[in-house]
Amino acid sequence: MEEDAFWKKKTLSELSHSEWESLCDGCGKCCLLKLEDEDTGKREYTRISCHLLDLGQCECSDYENRHKRVADCIKFDAKTISTIDWLPETCAYRLVNENKDLPFWHPLISGYSESVHEAGMSVRSWAISEKQVNEEKYFDYIIEKL
Repeated sequence: MEEDAFWKKKTLSELSHSEWESLCDGCGKCCLLKLEDEDTGKREYTRISCHLLDLGQCECSDYENRHKRVADCIKFDAKTISTIDWLPETCAYRLVNENKDLPFWHPLISGYSESVHEAGMSVRSWAISEKQVNEEKYFDYIIEKL
């Protein structure tokens, strides 16, 4: 496994498209809605997911068109990853960018796509789609930590 650890040998900007995509562990945390106080800039995380997130699979249901369909869907790339300060501490893109190891439950380490869910590191068992929540109630779904 170690000899195949492309994420240790390359920078994010050197990754192929398939390597980049494989870094995503499928946790779904980046698809959670965040609330920001306009006066203070303080950001609160919610357990409400984007309406495009398939909560059973923890994958975008329209990945190819997500930026067209969701105005504030962030495009992650090697240039912007270090400027996105709300990424979870466990995000592989963040970890690789900070020259840190991937966790044991990451599919590239475990060899098993369900390991992220079995380790309790995905939103699969506790997030709720924004389609099910009235926008006035978003503050009721604030969480302390990702």
